[in-house]
Amino acid sequence: MPQNTLVTGANRGIGLEFTRQLLERGDRVIAACRKPGQAHALGALAGEHPGRLQLVPLDVAEAASHHALLGELPLLLGEDKLDLVIQNAGVLHSGERFGQLTEANLLDSFRTNASGPLLLTQSLTPWLADGAKIANLSSILGSLADTHAFSTPSYRISKAAQNMATRLLAAALADRGISVIALHPGWVQTDMGGDGASVAVTDSARGLLKVIDAATPKDSGHFFDWQGREVAW
Repeated sequence: MPQNTLVTGANRGIGLEFTRQLLERGDRVIAACRKPGQAHALGALAGEHPGRLQLVPLDVAEAASHHALLGELPLLLGEDKLDLVIQNAGVLHSGERFGQLTEANLLDSFRTNASGPLLLTQSLTPWLADGAKIANLSSILGSLADTHAFSTPSYRISKAAQNMATRLLAAALADRGISVIALHPGWVQTDMGGDGASVAVTDSARGLLKVIDAATPKDSGHFFDWQGREVAW
């Protein structure tokens, strides 16, 4: 049965590939990004899937943008609810070194990667179907158990915070049967992944969708990689 899905950061990389694969299997997608008018690949997909892909502006770091999205949802969904939310939008400040870390990078990372997704989920709660799923795109770089060197600190710290948000949301939404999971997509061949990445974006998105589809309430509050293996917090 077709699902109603919201994908954030849908204009490129894994978010764009999620959108493409969801449409291919027949789902209806609300694709959110900061500047949908400049998201040419999304626009092309909308032409290929008339009526099933709707583009909306969203800056996950801005509360006002959350409120604007909520104002659009009655028009986008009608009487329906969201069955799946994929929180993919994120930021990574590269080139950080100990002694040169800035407050601006830390705060920007925290707002985009952690507090933004948490507050967006809170805002979306009335629009979630009972038994819905929320997939938070995290990273093994946010794993405390897998941290052995000083690298990408603002990203790592913010993803660790996002992981805690996943656990808290799982507890908050358990009584409605809503599953909230954290996902590590692998080292993916995207702009963020950079040169040398080992996982094709099509493979990562396909694997992650399999993990999401298979998730049940007993998996809520857990952390999985794109191949379904549990990741240590």
